[in-house]
Amino acid sequence: MLIVYSIQSYLYLVLGFVALAIEVWAFTDCARRKSASFEAASKRTKGFWLALTGGALLVGLLSALGGLGGGGGFNLFQLVAVVAASVYLADVKPAVSETAGRGGNYGPYGPW
Repeated sequence: MLIVYSIQSYLYLVLGFVALAIEVWAFTDCARRKSASFEAASKRTKGFWLALTGGALLVGLLSALGGLGGGGGFNLFQLVAVVAASVYLADVKPAVSETAGRGGNYGPYGPW
C-alpha cells in the first residue's frame, strides 16, 4: 500500500510541474503581445488576460512549492488555473497571432 501512495504522490508532483510549465508559457506569451492585437482580435484586453494568466501562474507556483514540501496532490485550484492558461493558449493566442502586424504584405501563405 505504501508503494501505491508513493507512486501517486510522484504522479501528482509531475502533473503539478506540467501544469506550471503551461501556466508559465501562457503568461510569458501574453506579456510579450501588443495590447492592440487583443482588441483587434476581439479577445478582451491584455490586462484581463495578464491578470488571468498571472493568477494561474501564482496558483501553480504555490501549488508546486506545496507539493515539494510533501503537501497535497493535484487540487481543484490547480485544475482551474491550468484550464485558464489552456484557454488562453488554445483560443486567444491563435487569434492574437493572426492580427499581429508582420510589417509587410503577407497573404495567408506568406509574403506576396
